[in-house]
Amino acid sequence: MTSAEVGAKIRVVLVDDQELVRAGLRTLLARDPEIEVVGEAFDGRSGVRVVQQTRPDVVLMDLRMPGLDGLGATRQIVGDPAMGGTQVVVLTTFDDDEDIQAAMQVGAAGYLLKDLSPDELRRAVHVVAGGAALLAPAITRRVMQQLAARAGTLNPALLADLTEREQEVLRHVGLGESNDEIADSLVISPATARTYVSRLLAKLDARDRSQLVIIAYESGLVTPGKL
Repeated sequence: MTSAEVGAKIRVVLVDDQELVRAGLRTLLARDPEIEVVGEAFDGRSGVRVVQQTRPDVVLMDLRMPGLDGLGATRQIVGDPAMGGTQVVVLTTFDDDEDIQAAMQVGAAGYLLKDLSPDELRRAVHVVAGGAALLAPAITRRVMQQLAARAGTLNPALLADLTEREQEVLRHVGLGESNDEIADSLVISPATARTYVSRLLAKLDARDRSQLVIIAYESGLVTPGKL
């Protein structure tokens, strides 16, 4: 359970090679009394080290940095079981389709552009800390179109071991709902929703919620026009 789930401040680490950008993000986040910046780093390698030391809830990760870039750092953080409670959000000026897909493949929980407003930035931290995936509005439609084009391409046998309720939960994850929203939609408790999501991750051998979203589309559980 993360600090965000028990009412404590949401702990954030900033990883960006530009000191002025980090200072600006720190100032904007400090205006939210529920968010605390607990560490900063100037490249991917030092970012991984700071995350290992501080165990934050959310990492705001730049994409293009010298040495180990944001994708490499995200892969290391997401792939480390000891940092399982940490969500990585790519925060960049680049909205290239290849970068977006690569970020999702390595396990980023979000992909945001640096032109978002201060309120949007703070809301994004809360959303991701709450367990939901998040994409910048400017790129959401493109990503959804790419996923929709792959609808029905998944081997149906992958879902054979899922109960009807688990498939229902997977569909709501595919719609981008948080655990609390899933609980409201299905009239179950948030704790039960979290249990179902954890079970889906294990049964489908998925690394994170982003992969569950992809599976929901590829299986046809989520289709265009039903977002």
